[in-house]
Amino acid sequence: MGLTATTGPRQSGQQLVLSRSWQPALAVLIGSFVSLLGLSWDAQWHSDVGPDTFFTLPHLILYSGSAIAGTASLAVVLVTTAAARAGRPIDSVVGGRAVGVLGTFRAPVGYLVAGCGAASFLLYGLWDLWWHSLYGFDAVLESPPHIGLLLSISVTMIGAIVAFAAARDRRWGLPGAVAATSLLLGFWCLIVVVLQELGDTLNWIAVGSGGIAAPLLLMIRSLAGRTGAIVLTAGALALLQGALWWFAPWATKVYADSVSLPLRDAILGVPVMAALMPMCLVVVAAGAESIFWLRGRDRWRYPVAGAFLAGAVAACAPYQDMLVYDAGVPPVDRVIPAVAVSVVAGAVAGAIGHELGAMVRTGVAR
Repeated sequence: MGLTATTGPRQSGQQLVLSRSWQPALAVLIGSFVSLLGLSWDAQWHSDVGPDTFFTLPHLILYSGSAIAGTASLAVVLVTTAAARAGRPIDSVVGGRAVGVLGTFRAPVGYLVAGCGAASFLLYGLWDLWWHSLYGFDAVLESPPHIGLLLSISVTMIGAIVAFAAARDRRWGLPGAVAATSLLLGFWCLIVVVLQELGDTLNWIAVGSGGIAAPLLLMIRSLAGRTGAIVLTAGALALLQGALWWFAPWATKVYADSVSLPLRDAILGVPVMAALMPMCLVVVAAGAESIFWLRGRDRWRYPVAGAFLAGAVAACAPYQDMLVYDAGVPPVDRVIPAVAVSVVAGAVAGAIGHELGAMVRTGVAR
């Protein structure tokens, strides 16, 4: 990946430069995408074929994504540690400010976060293997090792965002942060399904979808500090949604045929993970972006934009279900409470998104 410690002509042998420093960040991003691809395939398999064992191709793809991200992160940490021991200052463009680890290593914070996520993923993977050995087939998303695995991948994706954010002044920094944020947003659209365990008193999945979209989109807006970041991130998610809409059912069908397993007789024919991603997000993001054209301070614009984002996504969710699943018209008395809760939660999430963006922007600097 071009990870070599070199010195520039004006640095008198003191500055660490990772040649082509976008390469390790791209590797972590690719690993995150591969994990998302594997998860989408695995979710589709459960829907269209049924329970599975531990050793399946979707699981292999899922695990290989974390392996790619973890290997890239480890390589950066080792090169950074070697440079620090040689007495050369660390360039914070590469993954952010370097911090000490275990009194021995020096790790750029972005790659430290990504690497910890990848390492914990492998540990939870061993737990998942043990779980399968006890209970055999795996049929639910909410098993303890699955929750650990999903949270671990999320941590790796957060590390990718931080790694790209550290290079936001480079041409590839902000586009990479936008892409990594869209992956995290798409990934969490599946995790919020767990919220349905809270009961049927509220459409918790709709609330969760809006509740995760608001802070992530406004975080990237705060990080970028410029118009268009919200729409670009929503557009990246739309491209991802389109790719997964085609890939997951196709890959499931091909793989099932290759191992001589039939599809279920009554499959919905709907891409499981892609269908959970809000289709209205680009339009809603444009509306949220327009709030920043108004005069005023960020202390109120971010909460207002967050309330709008979360409320609009929650309002559109049941009508998306009508379109995708051929569901009936949602009763108004079920839509309004979800929207009301989302508006309040979105206002809080908007303020959090602003602070997260500022924290990432300043925290990666020297």
